[in-house]
Amino acid sequence: MTDFGKSLASHQTPIPGLVVFELPVHGDSRGWFKENWQREKMVAAGLPDFGPVQNNVSFNDAVGTTRGIHAEPWDKWVSVATGRIFGAWVDLREGPSFGAVFTVELDPSRAIFVPRGVGNSYQTLEPDTAYTYLVNDHWSADASYSFLNLADESAAIQWPIPLSDVEISPKDLAHPRLADVTPVPPKKVLVVGAAGQLGLALRAEFGEAEHLEYATRADLDLSAPDLAGARRWRDYDVIVNAAAYTAVDLAETAEGRRDAWTANVAAVGALASIATANGITLVHVSSDYVFDGSADAAYDEEASLCPLGVYGQTKAAADAIVGTVPQHYIIRTSWVIGEGKNFVRTMASLAERGIDPKVVDDQVGRLTFTTDIARGIRHLLADRQEAGVYNLTGAGKSTSWADVAREVFALTGHDPARVTGVSTEEYFAAAAGPVAPRPRNSVLNLEKIEAAGFSPRTASAALQDYLS
Repeated sequence: MTDFGKSLASHQTPIPGLVVFELPVHGDSRGWFKENWQREKMVAAGLPDFGPVQNNVSFNDAVGTTRGIHAEPWDKWVSVATGRIFGAWVDLREGPSFGAVFTVELDPSRAIFVPRGVGNSYQTLEPDTAYTYLVNDHWSADASYSFLNLADESAAIQWPIPLSDVEISPKDLAHPRLADVTPVPPKKVLVVGAAGQLGLALRAEFGEAEHLEYATRADLDLSAPDLAGARRWRDYDVIVNAAAYTAVDLAETAEGRRDAWTANVAAVGALASIATANGITLVHVSSDYVFDGSADAAYDEEASLCPLGVYGQTKAAADAIVGTVPQHYIIRTSWVIGEGKNFVRTMASLAERGIDPKVVDDQVGRLTFTTDIARGIRHLLADRQEAGVYNLTGAGKSTSWADVAREVFALTGHDPARVTGVSTEEYFAAAAGPVAPRPRNSVLNLEKIEAAGFSPRTASAALQDYLS
């Protein structure tokens, strides 16, 4: 008999992500009514905002009809419209909870959220039972599925009606035992721009697990018209966009402007569309160039954007696009140093060759090393911090480029007095081509990411590590 008068409530189970919900059912002499799926209330009660795309109903005539155990690559919201079931769920995902079992009875006043990769099964306890479920993906021949035998000895499910006395399909009878089950792998993480300096740092930080993919432009063209069909995107959990056009001066030319907008805006728009449509978390790396540098203090995440040049304009446009993705992280950084040619290596080379450089001393900021950006991204994803913008640079005091050059000289055993500070105008006075305007103040406030539990290294300590 349906239990009337409950309040909406959720209960965690021993299987991570498998959550039981008590549903309010309102009844009288005419029958009953319930809100079987109400996004706003149920998300507030702890249900993941899983974005269902299909509603299915399985009607069962007889008591004892038994189906399962099936693990699909999508999430399910399982409930009963009429009748009553004994439900059994087994975790078939890779990880420490593989093989964990949970059972409970469902009637119209109780539902359960079943995460991707958890095996689902049930046995009807009343005639004319209508078993319903919402899913957030469509069946696909290209998807990977996993199954477990209903009689598996390891799971040892205590079926109310012995399996020998019930009707089971030949297919379900043939499912493997737990020892022979192929565990469901985690959703994939894709890093685009994998050959760049940040992409290389992300690869070193995240490693080479099977669910991690690293794509260069040769592997995945973000400007391709068929990008939406280039992958089975429902199998992805995260896309980290480490690809960007960063030639700030060349972006001021006609050809560079076109290339910058293509790479930094159109490609990002395509990724944002895919992420939104498939429930993917999109991580995007932004820049201090979205600001004009006129502020007297460090820029926080809420500061108004005011880019000076084409590169900054494309990064600001991309920030606005990524901000529309339901689950996103915009990592705003500055003065990035990684593998390959960069300011630090140039200064070290000049020091070694006996060249005394003139370096800009009226732009201030903090160096940020790609290793720290990669660590910060991994931290935000691991803890699933609140979506939004996070400043991530080196910590410590702000310096000018000339100060950084002097520190490089000193750390490599050379006289820092060999570095001469000059204004931005003086430095670029003899430039042969167009020069992009630079923000004079590139200092970003780090309080938000520190409050999220991540502590960037000081720029000075990171520089010492880099040169050593």
